[in-house]
Amino acid sequence: MSKIAVIGAGSWGCALSQLLAKNGNDIMLWALEPEVEKGINISHKNPIYLSSIVLDDRIKATNSFEEALDGAKLCVVVTPSQFLRSTAEGFKAFVDDDLPIVICSKGAEHDTGLLSSEVLADVLGNERRIAVLSGPTHAEEVIKQVYSAATCACSDLELANRIRDVFSSEYFRVYTMTDVYGVELCATFKNVIAIAVGLCYGLGFGDNTAALIITRGVAEMSRMVKSAGGDERTCQGLAGIGDMVVTCMSRHSRNRRFGEDYLSKGKTLDDFKHDTKMIVEGAVAAQNLQTLSKKFNVELPITNMINDIIWNGANVLEQVKVLASRPLKQEF
Repeated sequence: MSKIAVIGAGSWGCALSQLLAKNGNDIMLWALEPEVEKGINISHKNPIYLSSIVLDDRIKATNSFEEALDGAKLCVVVTPSQFLRSTAEGFKAFVDDDLPIVICSKGAEHDTGLLSSEVLADVLGNERRIAVLSGPTHAEEVIKQVYSAATCACSDLELANRIRDVFSSEYFRVYTMTDVYGVELCATFKNVIAIAVGLCYGLGFGDNTAALIITRGVAEMSRMVKSAGGDERTCQGLAGIGDMVVTCMSRHSRNRRFGEDYLSKGKTLDDFKHDTKMIVEGAVAAQNLQTLSKKFNVELPITNMINDIIWNGANVLEQVKVLASRPLKQEF
């Protein structure tokens, strides 16, 4: 049995904490909200996220980075990507130079275009101890022990295998690889494309259109992964197509829900956050991918459309027409 610090007590943070606790580990879950900390410690329930689930007795919550990380053998970071740097700076003083860190946040930094692993390496150092975990894994199903699988990527394959063994269970299967950039870029893209798929359904289009968007979204993702030095094969795996499909098509997907129920009806990010208390990571990713698009000179028409609608006030139907009227060309 080992102590594991989980930084971030949202839906995914709680689902991973439950998984790791069921695997026999003591979990100290860092929560930003005082009511979440109190709810978990008193009633073993998160009052905001996945509130119907009773959490394992091995899970304790705290609002102190020092308490969360004291004696931890592994740190799992599950905070929204836009808060990753500030959060890492907050717990930096309590992290040893060789403490393994698993990133479960998805996205790139707005101003720099740095991926999450690069942000943490910039703040904490020793990038070889930093891994990423990603795949088609909705928190709502993982916490109910529905069969799922994910990919753990780390430049140190031996560490990736050790992390795999910590997370793996009879219902949660973990594969390993060394393509950290590829996995992170896939995780960033899939949320943007899910917004586009939701928008498609919200506007009254059908499954044919959704399949078109997903397929061309994978093409955008593959171009970026290759240009950034990642392995194109990653896009065919769990972190790529797997996560893309589940995020675009599932009723659990907040990104699809935002596109379908909010963006298509003229509602805003603030409306969504007010109603759900959740952040639409795909909206932030669409903005941040503009930096990477310029850096690597990669064309991203679907991503650009979503970015212009959300952040630049572009008319939805006009943007759809622009996308549909792009010049015809060979598929490959």
